[in-house]
Amino acid sequence: MVAVSKKQDIIQIKKAIALGQYQFGENYIQESVEKIHQLKDNKKIVWHFIGKLQSNKTKIVAENFSWCQSIDRKKIAVLLNKYRSHNMPPINVLIQINISNECTKNGINSADCYSLAQMISLMPNLKLRGIMALPSKKKNIIDKKIDYTKISIIFHKLQKKYSSIDTLSLGTSFDIEESLIANSNMIRIGHAIFNHKK
Repeated sequence: MVAVSKKQDIIQIKKAIALGQYQFGENYIQESVEKIHQLKDNKKIVWHFIGKLQSNKTKIVAENFSWCQSIDRKKIAVLLNKYRSHNMPPINVLIQINISNECTKNGINSADCYSLAQMISLMPNLKLRGIMALPSKKKNIIDKKIDYTKISIIFHKLQKKYSSIDTLSLGTSFDIEESLIANSNMIRIGHAIFNHKK
């Protein structure tokens, strides 16, 4: 479980840590770097960047995060690989897929994710771990289940080809059960932990 700690202060994050939560997801670069710096002495914490990543911010992510869950184009992969220090372990990356093909959502088209996966797999400073998706909240339950099934199929196809793939990041506070049914093994929970406002 990744606790989505965007817009949460250090006090709230420390409360989560005291309860045994060490994986945190951040969306905003400046805010997240400040938190990472303040908590740098706690070596158990694992930071995930889960927001839209602009090319001019890739160096910051490469230098500060263990995971980037939102790779959706080749340019971002190239820059992350370039800026990740050889003295650091490869950064774990997930390909973000826009499974619902919504213009308001980030992510690569599902048909194009395979070529992106192949490219990432050849980069020494990136470790391809799987895929991430944000299905539409607006769809009815039947259409949502179709989307979850599509995501699961893509994940298993990629998993058969790349031995490093082991992570399906799917699910939030509002669709935990459906995500687990679709074989998600990483969920991103913000509201249910920090009582985010909708």
